[in-house]
Amino acid sequence: MLLATLLIATPFVLDCDVTYPETRQEAVREKLHGVEIVDRYRWLEAFERENSEVRIWTDEQNKLTRRLLDDVPGRAALEERLAELMTIDSISAPTMRGEFYFYTKREGDQDQSVLYVRRGLGGEERVLLDPNTLDERGLYSLDWYRPNRDGRLLAFGLSYAGDEMTVCYVMDVETGEWLADEIPGKVYLAGWLPDSTGFLYGVLDDPADAYSRSIRFHTLGKHYRQNEMLYAQEDPSRIPGGSLSRDGRWITKTIFAGWAKQDVYAINVGDWQRTGEVNPIPIAVDLEARFSPQFVQGNTMYLLTTLDAPNGTLVAVDLNHPERRNWRVVLPERDNAVLRGVSEARGMIVASYQKNVATRLERFRTDGTALGAIELPGLGSAGISTHHDRTEAFITYTSYNEPRSIYRVDLRTGELELWERPDVPVDPESVVVTQEWATSADGEEIPMFIVHRKGLELNGDNPCVLYGYGGFNISMTPSFSATNFPWYENGGVYVVANLRGGGEFGQNWHRAGMLENKQNVFNDFHAVAEHLIERGYTSSDRLGILGGSNGGLLTGAAIAQRPDLYRAAISAVPLLDMIRYHEFLMARFWIPEYGSSEDAEQFEWIRAYSPYHNVQAGEEYPSVFLTAGENDARTHPLHARKMAAILQEKAANDPCERPILLWVDRDSGHGRGKPLHIRIRDLADRWSYFMWQLGMDYD
Repeated sequence: MLLATLLIATPFVLDCDVTYPETRQEAVREKLHGVEIVDRYRWLEAFERENSEVRIWTDEQNKLTRRLLDDVPGRAALEERLAELMTIDSISAPTMRGEFYFYTKREGDQDQSVLYVRRGLGGEERVLLDPNTLDERGLYSLDWYRPNRDGRLLAFGLSYAGDEMTVCYVMDVETGEWLADEIPGKVYLAGWLPDSTGFLYGVLDDPADAYSRSIRFHTLGKHYRQNEMLYAQEDPSRIPGGSLSRDGRWITKTIFAGWAKQDVYAINVGDWQRTGEVNPIPIAVDLEARFSPQFVQGNTMYLLTTLDAPNGTLVAVDLNHPERRNWRVVLPERDNAVLRGVSEARGMIVASYQKNVATRLERFRTDGTALGAIELPGLGSAGISTHHDRTEAFITYTSYNEPRSIYRVDLRTGELELWERPDVPVDPESVVVTQEWATSADGEEIPMFIVHRKGLELNGDNPCVLYGYGGFNISMTPSFSATNFPWYENGGVYVVANLRGGGEFGQNWHRAGMLENKQNVFNDFHAVAEHLIERGYTSSDRLGILGGSNGGLLTGAAIAQRPDLYRAAISAVPLLDMIRYHEFLMARFWIPEYGSSEDAEQFEWIRAYSPYHNVQAGEEYPSVFLTAGENDARTHPLHARKMAAILQEKAANDPCERPILLWVDRDSGHGRGKPLHIRIRDLADRWSYFMWQLGMDYD
């Protein structure tokens, strides 16, 4: 459906009587490494449940935001259109166990996805778990599920209102009956025992302490307090993890020390059971590289690493002789592609490569002999679901102009057949996708994907939204979003920047955007914005920017550093006070990525870009829309609150034309598990805000 379009030169004024809520100032002064830091809004660091003044202040901010966004012309029609686009059916790739196929599906206006099972791929589907029946507001979500070896038992995790404090339960698949087993505390499953009498799992021993993770064994029928601990977290910035081999003989112990470094050990389960002592065997310890165990086959661990191979290589490690000199290279590093992971199948492995930000899947024997690529439908993003004893697999594929589709593949031939694709009420072929490159401040070439309606006149004044992330080795690969189509249909341009700090081009690309190199990420973003203006896609008066979490830091730094370059910004669930970020929730885990102000050298890097500390009085800034979740277990809502307060105080903006808005959602966290009705509202907020600020009339 193509909607009527009216583009106007300047954003329209909604309300000329915008008054920000009064915000109390109380200066807190401290010296860090000889530098005085003054913070007048530290009182906003409290959670609402701890401080009624913060709750009342937030109420007033939320009321202002709702009044303005709900009054955007065309908002009701836009929300109706987005609801239509969001209520299309969606389905996941099946997980195969025994004769069973497990998958999730959300139909129509269901708030949460439902877990289904079939006996045989062509069998009748049956509902196993419907989270929508657990809460009338749709706030319970299924975080994960893991069937046992024959598929007759299922462990699964539920959380509430986005708090990510996952509780583990167990179900009898045949009857649908929940067993008495229940384990609280942000649980994830690390592997079933072969005889299905129990499983290995990770848990927070104290839900109030983000640094109390341990790895434990659970025996079915026992109370969780009787579960035996194998090892526990010893350092706040080092996260213990684990997995159990499918034959139950080996536990892979991992210590996560950042997105550029991990340690790996192996634990012989038989030795532990005989002696009662856990004696981890070092595999890769204190090496400056990423190590990611993929699977264990017999006594061989298949280990993906960036050691001496920044684009990734796969090695086979004999766990009885794990010395590095005995490692065998299975898949050598490639110069032109990044190895992102491998999956085990019958007699082979499937490797997922990333080349120029698109996925390539290739088949190999376990000795590394090539068996050929799996030809994907196009240049896009793909994931694969395999089983160690089958040549049947399922591929999830998407691109900017192809909806998320599930293909069944015969790994012997590599042939695909479509299994499921949503019927979307838009024409994916109505948009054009191009990849272009911008030159950053230091000469590095930065890629971007540009999406817009076919035939759109690029007159240098098109409304444009630029999205970025740039961190934690995460790649921004192509994906389809039906809810972007109202933007395209009305003449908007949407751009995704592949910034340094991500994983698009291997570990060197990541390292070039972390720690002392973090400014490269912001320079890359500015360069992409300037490229879009120079090439006639948009102008600084019609350019909006969007980012969440680490991307919220990105958009916060962008408007602080280059307020002249952007017109509007959304900073969602962000980090913005980088001097104090590490003191809240689980943020010490991120010190390997950002550094910490506790270190004198790192303090200087961070202070130079910390958005909250670089807001200047009297400067005209873009309009900024800050969002947060009161139940966020990752980024504390203090960041959005304090940034809203300081911008409302210092910015020279006319609040009628370039307002500073804050929305704190009391029923959400970092974003995971949001019910459909909240996601529709949030998307309507996003697009109505950008249409308002960038001068697009939705009719």
